[in-house]
Amino acid sequence: MTGINRRNLFMAAGAAAAAPLAAAAAPPAISAAGVKAEGQPVIGNPDIPMEPGKRTRWAVVGLGTFALGQVIPGILASDKCTISAFVSGNPQKAKELGAHYGVTKFYDYNTFDSIANDKEIDCVYIVLPVGLHAEYTIRALKAGKHVLCEKPMASTVAECEAMIAAAKAANRQLGVAYRVHFEPNNVDVARRVRAGEIGTLRYLTGDAGFNANLNWPPHVWRLQKGLGGGGSMYDIGIYALNGVLMCTDEEPVSVSAVYSYPKDDARFKEVEGGVDWRMTFPSGVSAQGSSSYCYFGGNRQKIFGSEGSIIMDPANTYYEQRVSIQKPGSGIMELHAGNPYTQFAAQVDGFAEAARTNTPHRTPGEMGLRDIRLIQAMYRSADAGGANVKV
Repeated sequence: MTGINRRNLFMAAGAAAAAPLAAAAAPPAISAAGVKAEGQPVIGNPDIPMEPGKRTRWAVVGLGTFALGQVIPGILASDKCTISAFVSGNPQKAKELGAHYGVTKFYDYNTFDSIANDKEIDCVYIVLPVGLHAEYTIRALKAGKHVLCEKPMASTVAECEAMIAAAKAANRQLGVAYRVHFEPNNVDVARRVRAGEIGTLRYLTGDAGFNANLNWPPHVWRLQKGLGGGGSMYDIGIYALNGVLMCTDEEPVSVSAVYSYPKDDARFKEVEGGVDWRMTFPSGVSAQGSSSYCYFGGNRQKIFGSEGSIIMDPANTYYEQRVSIQKPGSGIMELHAGNPYTQFAAQVDGFAEAARTNTPHRTPGEMGLRDIRLIQAMYRSADAGGANVKV
């Protein structure tokens, strides 16, 4: 028993117990008769990244906060796209960003039209203030490029119609960057509503707003009508409006609206600071919502059906959506369909495919025109004290 201690006894006992198991777990390597390893075809339709030389090449027009924080990272994360050029009025900034992202082609707003001669640009993403959307979209289309324009599409119905006409004349695709149509949770909610999971659709609400800060440049231009294109409905309220329409199979027949903001607020000398709106549909469904530059936390949508309801709060942020569904006798169930941030890459990949095949985009210019037509009708109603306006 010399040299035996408690630890050695436990190790010996463990080894004895494990020996039969080890022997049973290691049979001789035997191949079944006639069986060999063979390759199998790709199943389904997986998103396989394209080779660099086959990717759709983009020029990003405007290098502001949104372009740097969301658009450019989205293109870089996509499966089908790459950035080939930057367009900016600040050449130093463009070259610094180019060195960071590996972009070597640069244009400014005076040389913009020469992109017509650049065979390494397939698509143009317009990320300029709203007041410049129509001009640069039309110029890019005339240069023979497909165009994805940030929302809202433009300032007026006439501008939207001119943009659509330019796309048709050039035989190029025109899309409006309604990113939530590519955001997995918003897409899932719309699918559930249209599939009847909450019964017959009865009523929808949407609120969208923030408290504008005069000390932050991205807010300042929104308060200037020439650049912002209009008031809060153009910039932020359009999210709620478009989100509501994403869940319906109908077009509204009438709208009404009233202004809702402090009249003595110095921020609102050129544009209004808030609108409360309502829409009615042929089936009797109604929707209402609010848009504001003077409240905090406005990012929610609610959809009510005859057999349940869905709440999205927040509804359309860059990084986080919270969704719940409630049905009689089932309580509240949380829903999660995917990572919201994938919406940016999915959006440019979707547009790249539309451009490559020259087929309509999921959010075409006609959708942008529809929304601007409704927004302008809301402002006409508000100017008339909330009168009902047929659309």
